Amino acid sequence: MDVEQKSRFTVTRSSQAVAADQRAILLADPGFGRIFTDHMVTIRYTEGQGWHSHMVGPREPFQIDPACAVLHYAQEIFEGMKAYRLGDGQIAMFRPEENARRFAESAERMAMPALPEDLFLEAVAELVKIDADWIPEGEGSLYLRPFLFASETFLGVRPSNEYIFCVIASPAGAYFKGGSKAVTLWVSEHYSRAARGGTGAAKCGGNYAASLIAQKEAIGHGCDQVVFLDAAENKWVEELGGMNVFFVMDDGSIITPPLGGTILPGITRNSIIHLARANGHDVREEPYSFMQWRDDAASGRLREAFACGTAAVVTAIGTVKSSSGEFTIGNGDGGIVTEKLRAELTGIQRGTVADPAGWVHMV
Repeated sequence: MDVEQKSRFTVTRSSQAVAADQRAILLADPGFGRIFTDHMVTIRYTEGQGWHSHMVGPREPFQIDPACAVLHYAQEIFEGMKAYRLGDGQIAMFRPEENARRFAESAERMAMPALPEDLFLEAVAELVKIDADWIPEGEGSLYLRPFLFASETFLGVRPSNEYIFCVIASPAGAYFKGGSKAVTLWVSEHYSRAARGGTGAAKCGGNYAASLIAQKEAIGHGCDQVVFLDAAENKWVEELGGMNVFFVMDDGSIITPPLGGTILPGITRNSIIHLARANGHDVREEPYSFMQWRDDAASGRLREAFACGTAAVVTAIGTVKSSSGEFTIGNGDGGIVTEKLRAELTGIQRGTVADPAGWVHMV
């Protein structure tokens, strides 16, 4: 192994890196989340010592004790972000400082130490640099997964005194093959994603674990995704299993559910609000009920609806199903506003559209 010291990180290059010809075969059809790069970043935290042991090294399994705190009390958070290869060969990331900020906020909610934002950004950049050859060409990207988990061997119910921060990477192809398609949603009436005072605004694994039974129910009804209503009244639309949601009305205005502690403050969501307002749309963050959604779709007042997130960026919603029936939005295949916002956002991310807000950061 080739070991070198870079800034705060000790870098050990893998002696078992995938050969270039084999990597090319894997990158031809990487899918999502099933192929991983050669290296990973780790930083450890110990109460009284702080963050230490900053490492970039070969990707390998963790060795943890059966009494490791995360296995019992789920004290864990993560982020999802991407690195892109631009047309001129440079590598860029989209608003990584927002991921760093949200990661720190999630840590605070889960009673975990907040990783300094500059260290988060440095860690991600180090992994992108060492595994740059894994970034697919064309519409592909390198999906980055920073995460933090409680690593202390202890069964008491309290915040851990030890943690491991890690970043791994997975090459990802185009989310949709042959162009985007509108998704079909199932409205969950028996399960809630989050309640006021809970962890809905934190990006923690427990939120996703709790959503899986509702997602399974959605798939059982022939739908692509589940959409959750609020836990208090089971009336107001909140978000999908892993994406925020927007509604485009006939007057060009756009509605999205407001943040209030139960909805993840999506970075793509924030970007869409900014772009839509810059394009002249009146964007309102206000409650929108499922009943209103159904009635507006029937009357034609609602022209388009879409979901957004890191993986699919912007995804049109075509049909909504529930135990009381189903309805179609517009022509069931998206719309002009949805496609325009998606094209503008992906263009900024890949350097083909002007970036007046300074969202793109070169690695």
